[in-house]
Amino acid sequence: MTAGRFITLEGGEGAGKSTQLRALAAALRERGLDVVETREPGGSEGAEAIRSLLLTGRADRWSARAEALLFAAARADHVEKTIRPALARGAWVLSDRFLDSSRAYQGQGALSDADIVTLHRIGSEGFLPDRTLFLTLPEGEAEARARVRDGDKSDRIGGRGQSFHRAVADAFARFARDEAARFHAIDASGEADAVTARLLDAVADLLP
Repeated sequence: MTAGRFITLEGGEGAGKSTQLRALAAALRERGLDVVETREPGGSEGAEAIRSLLLTGRADRWSARAEALLFAAARADHVEKTIRPALARGAWVLSDRFLDSSRAYQGQGALSDADIVTLHRIGSEGFLPDRTLFLTLPEGEAEARARVRDGDKSDRIGGRGQSFHRAVADAFARFARDEAARFHAIDASGEADAVTARLLDAVADLLP
């Protein structure tokens, strides 16, 4: 049986992760691979229920600690119910966000990166992707794309202020520098087909 692979797409708001995940999945299926598309928070029945709690309501609905615990619980269910079974049958799993989004978004202020990693070790046994594709865009272009996508209806995390999202972008960039063996930074600017080609190049060495 061909080994399954777990690939995550990460980046800030407006980077095009969801669009590119679908395009990358289609390209991999054309190569004969079994591909599972998933997302966080979500990706399993339990995790989707938690997603609705996390992304709706007032900005102060959850404290920083409660929010981080909810994300860790959703991820634990996602890994157990969706990701590991798919990998066990030899599928490629593509996820729109995973642990590194929790590190970037929740690992600020009240909680450290080490705190988020500890929650992941407890909830998901420290499970990590084979490769993380970090989509990068200049701040202004990312903001413009997010506005087109969301209009006036951002969720309670996406709708946070510019300084918060700048800190998130800085965190992702730091992860990419410090964990270069797993992270591949991908220029997400330009035509969508060109971005998809860059993503394919970034996983070419993992293809059977």
